[in-house]
Amino acid sequence: MQQNLNYVYPQIFWVDGCTNPSTSCPPASPIAPFPPPVPDRRRKPRTNREGKSIGFLVVSLLILLSLTGVGLSMFQIFRLEKELAELREVNLLHFHAGERSESMKKEERKAAHLTGNPTQQDLPLQWEPISGHAFTAGIQYRNQGLVINETGLYFVYSNVLFRGSTCNSQVLTHVVYKKNPASPGSQVLMEDKKINYCANQKMWARKSYLGALFKLREMDSLHVNVSKIALVNFEESKTFFGLFKL
Repeated sequence: MQQNLNYVYPQIFWVDGCTNPSTSCPPASPIAPFPPPVPDRRRKPRTNREGKSIGFLVVSLLILLSLTGVGLSMFQIFRLEKELAELREVNLLHFHAGERSESMKKEERKAAHLTGNPTQQDLPLQWEPISGHAFTAGIQYRNQGLVINETGLYFVYSNVLFRGSTCNSQVLTHVVYKKNPASPGSQVLMEDKKINYCANQKMWARKSYLGALFKLREMDSLHVNVSKIALVNFEESKTFFGLFKL
């Protein structure tokens, strides 16, 4: 048996609290408007004062950054100026040192130191100009003497060691003299004489040193004489001759 499942549902109307449409219902009351939305109190609207504060803060930060940049720039400039001044000072010192070095080199060229030469046979004394401590710089060694090539003040020195095994009455003489092609003869610059230098027939030794300042002319030649070559010790540290220009 088949049942009818199509039910007819009664229509229900609800009009302003009146369920029966056939009965008279009181007039409908006016519908109240929806309330305004409640503002979100978690976000407060920014006021003008807060906006001004934020703007002032931004401007202050920009000014601070600008001043910091200016300060760093000034610091870099001062540091670079200091380094530049130090470099200039160093260069100036090097320049003056170079000038002094060049000046000293020029002065060093006018000097000579000769040492004893044991192979000689006659006077004036012969000298060693290049070996050992001997040298010539701006001064020429020629014909057993030192030749001046520039007029000026020179300090001239000579040292001779006399040594013997027997005593006698002979005078020991040590002389430095100069010659010049423009003037005849020779001129004694320094002289030393030794008397009573030994006793009792024993080994003896006596040193003779001469040194003084002279104004020498170009082409002057300086030489050394002794009284007896056989009594001279020709070791380079004991018998020598030289000069240098002031």
